[in-house]
Amino acid sequence: MDPIELIKQTRGRRSLLQAMGVAAIGISFGGLAACSKEGGKKLANGEEAKLNFYNWDTYIGENTLDNFKEATGVDVTMDLFDSNDVLFAKFKAGNPGYDVIVPSNDFVERMSKAGMLLPLDHALLPNKKNIDPAYINVEYDLQRKYSMPYTWLALGIGYRKSKVSAKPDSWKVLFDSPEYAGRIAWLSEAGDMFRLYGKYLGKSVNALTPADIATIEKMMIKQKPNVKKFHEDDGQDLLLKGDVDVVLEYNGDIAQAMVEDADIDFVVPKEGSQLNSDNLCIPKGAPHPKNAHAFINYIMDANVDKEITETILYPTPNAAAKKLMPDSYKNNPVIFPPAEALAKCEYARFNPELQPLYEEAFTRVRAA
Repeated sequence: MDPIELIKQTRGRRSLLQAMGVAAIGISFGGLAACSKEGGKKLANGEEAKLNFYNWDTYIGENTLDNFKEATGVDVTMDLFDSNDVLFAKFKAGNPGYDVIVPSNDFVERMSKAGMLLPLDHALLPNKKNIDPAYINVEYDLQRKYSMPYTWLALGIGYRKSKVSAKPDSWKVLFDSPEYAGRIAWLSEAGDMFRLYGKYLGKSVNALTPADIATIEKMMIKQKPNVKKFHEDDGQDLLLKGDVDVVLEYNGDIAQAMVEDADIDFVVPKEGSQLNSDNLCIPKGAPHPKNAHAFINYIMDANVDKEITETILYPTPNAAAKKLMPDSYKNNPVIFPPAEALAKCEYARFNPELQPLYEEAFTRVRAA
């Protein structure tokens, strides 16, 4: 099925969640608390037929988990998180029982350095062959020791065309202007917010200094009265409901909203932006590491990833799956921004000195 028709039928990410029986972040598909500690049936690999998956909101195919169970006999329990900060905090005191998680690139680096991730056994991941080679030897995880790529994404501005005076092609609209006072939504993730302010100021997302952070904090506090909400991975819904007119959001989320509402559009600002890559990892202490490898390998199957991509409408690093997608996906300039826009974008690296400064300053901004 064409992904555009699929999204029309499910009416986007949030409605897809509702159709699957989930209404909010933190509600699980079964829930870890509901997992029995009694010994269940054993698989040939010696593990019980269970897998605990900690994933972003609405970030899986409509039938992926059921199809995996049918193929392997493994029941998947999926819990949801809405930011890398939440994910990291969940694991600071140890793994609460998850087998597969989906951190972004800088948090793969952060969690691997903190000893939170298990090295992957590539012999158990033959579908790695489907991944575009450009996504294999990446700076944040050389030779993919701890992660396999799931999607990549670009941050930008989603907006309602009928409510803006011109295309909002500068971060100034969100960060340094009262033009849309009370009609703006920001992300709730500290590092992303500071790095994007850095882009607005002409800096690399990986070259901020403590002095820059202090400057940006003051700018944020000045702009905050114009901001209606720090959103929790639901900026597209705020646009669809008419709660805001301009929002800092990921391209895939806005691509889905555009299917529902032709008055919505997306732009990567002229100053450039931050790219992210979300990844499949096995956290240290995973109770079912063999099942985890099987699940990651399953997701990298071309047809499985095609079904996921049809649902979530994010750029896939799976070259074999992308070949199966229709032109309406491959040629969509929101899903795949133009080369000239991407040339000004960067992947963020984890900075252990700056990360706590981001978080402390952002806490002050939100309290101001």
